[in-house]
Amino acid sequence: MNILVTGGAGFIGSHLARKLLKDYQLTIVDNLHAYYDPLQKQAHLNAIRKLGLPFQFIETDLINESSCQKIFEANSFDAVIHLAALPGVPYSIQQPHQYIDLDIKAVVNILKHAGEANVKHVLFASSSSVYGDQAGGALTEGMANGQVVSPYAAAKYGAESFCHAYQSLYGFQLTILRFFTVYGPWGRPDMAIPKFIKKLLYGEPIEIYGIQSARDYTYIDDIVNGIEKALLYSKGNETYNLGFGEPIYMETLLSHLKKRFPEMKTIQRQTRQGDVKMTWSNIEKAKNQLGYTPHVNIEEGLDRTISWAKQYFKN
Repeated sequence: MNILVTGGAGFIGSHLARKLLKDYQLTIVDNLHAYYDPLQKQAHLNAIRKLGLPFQFIETDLINESSCQKIFEANSFDAVIHLAALPGVPYSIQQPHQYIDLDIKAVVNILKHAGEANVKHVLFASSSSVYGDQAGGALTEGMANGQVVSPYAAAKYGAESFCHAYQSLYGFQLTILRFFTVYGPWGRPDMAIPKFIKKLLYGEPIEIYGIQSARDYTYIDDIVNGIEKALLYSKGNETYNLGFGEPIYMETLLSHLKKRFPEMKTIQRQTRQGDVKMTWSNIEKAKNQLGYTPHVNIEEGLDRTISWAKQYFKN
């Protein structure tokens, strides 16, 4: 199987590439966007290269339609896994137009040219943010109602609609995957867990935005396994939650970190605009239809991430 992975130099994309490269022919596309340090993305690519397996890397901006078209003209893909996106809720409030460009226009380019090239299966990486602020219970796939609370979430919700439109136009199989708060080694530095761990390693206080918040933290290996299962086993056109299936309150996360960093100090901040109170995935559909089962709980995931961070930041 010949697979295109967009955003393959990013956090999720690079982990996915290392897994898929062992069994599939792979092309990775990334623009090495400076939302966070492009040197980290180069390190991701180097980690893929260390496998010693052949793959094609193309550095280009998918918002450029001619560049996108050339990728599909030069290759014959069986599947496209579209992970490339500009992430981050706070930055989306500051720079909303960038999210229209990178999280909607680039998606349209991929969908159009994948359709014209007769790609059989398109998998789109969406987000739990499309559910808006619906605290109180596990979220099922049918609960996304468009009432989102940030430009980032609006872009993801809009991009899902474009996915359905282009699936209707071209007839490819469409799988939408909604990720819930992914963490682990090489995690995005603006996310809570990697940001906290780095500061704690250096003896710095961590800033807390909303002590009563909760997130369905999902370890990267479980997300990658879920993506591969969707690639192999999804049928028809479906949307799936990929999470751990359990919300972890900030107080609980802090207590886990305190065990590992007894000198931990915190600074309380007000809740930020665009943040939701809770994310909690109902993953029954992915379990039943894909055989997806997350295995890494928060304590094991933290231990693995801290172990990696000690080597990465202290060397």
